[in-house]
Order: sequence, then structure tokens, then C-alpha cells
Amino acid sequence: MTKSETGKLGEESVCSYLLGMGYRIIARNYRIKGGEIDIIAENGDYIAFVEVKSRKPDSLVSGFEAVSKRKQGLIIKTAADYCLKHPNVWQPRFDVASVIIENGRVLSIDYVTNAFDTTGYNIIF
Repeated sequence: MTKSETGKLGEESVCSYLLGMGYRIIARNYRIKGGEIDIIAENGDYIAFVEVKSRKPDSLVSGFEAVSKRKQGLIIKTAADYCLKHPNVWQPRFDVASVIIENGRVLSIDYVTNAFDTTGYNIIF
């Protein structure tokens, strides 16, 4: 599998996971200049901006470690843009999913709700 195919499989798997948890997927691969959010989902209380990191079982850096402070800032900026363009009543939340994939098969999905927040950023939702 190519890196792109692996990433797509990871995102599809997380979408299925979220649907099974009662979420509704409202956007995928939302992009602005300088940022992207893999999945935007809502569950009636929260709007979850989800970063998906797909890895092989023997990767040196975990999916969670790959979401650096810089990457968090880009996600927050992109989420603020989304909320400005698509007003909603849900509380924003930033989640991270780490998907382990081997030979085209998803071995595990580790999902962290509220993995980071806007502390230290000059952005208000």
C-alpha cells in the first residue's frame, strides 16, 4: 500500500468507528491555506475536529507523538475557520486517532477525545 492509501484506509476506519459511536460525519479533509482537518463530526453536544495518524506496527513515532504543537496550532486555526464559515451550537473539541495498519488491514484504532485544547492560542470559538 502507498502512504496515501494507508492514510485513506485509516480515515475510513475512524469514520466507521465514529459512526458506531453515534457521531455524524459532517466534513472530511476540510482545507484552508496552511491547514487541514481529516474528519469533522458531531454527536449533538460536541463538534469533534479529528486528526487521524495511520502507522505501521513498528513505526518509531506513534500517531499521537506525530501531532506536534505546530500541527495542533494549524488544526485549531483551520477549525476556527470552519466554525466561522459554518456556525453551529456545538462545543468544539480536538481529538486524535492513531490507527495501526499492516498489509492493508487495520489492526487497531486508539482514539483520544479532547487530546489538546486552545490554551496558549489567541483563538476564541
